[in-house]
Amino acid sequence: MNGVELFLLGRALMKIGEDALPEPPDGAGKYAGSARMVLIVASDIAGHPESAVGEIAARTGLPQSQVSTAIARLKEAGSVITTIDPADRRRALVSQSPDASDRLAQVRATTIEPALAKALGTDDPARVAKVSHVLEQLARDLLPNRSGG
Repeated sequence: MNGVELFLLGRALMKIGEDALPEPPDGAGKYAGSARMVLIVASDIAGHPESAVGEIAARTGLPQSQVSTAIARLKEAGSVITTIDPADRRRALVSQSPDASDRLAQVRATTIEPALAKALGTDDPARVAKVSHVLEQLARDLLPNRSGG
């Protein structure tokens, strides 16, 4: 495998991940933007609590307007909270909500198998399970804080 193939594999995996995400409840789509953008912002917030929008934008490379939109979606879903920055009362600081929102619980409870079967073009449960197992191993090996699956 070379770098291009790895990059293309990563894009294919992102597509499968997006397809595996459950649809938000009706009426939750009032904010534009992709699930990918929201996940990038949520991941950054998890790793850097009490961050300002501009700081998140700088770390993620996303435009500040997209970060603000993602935060609005996450806040509406109950996944993040904002507080006033005591050093600059004009800024809001964003952190994960201390409680898992209903949306987060729904996302965490959804498995990848249907999206994986679709991407593989198969209904063979053994093949889907085998690929799912390999992905679990990759996650344990490559993702921080993901030991033991």
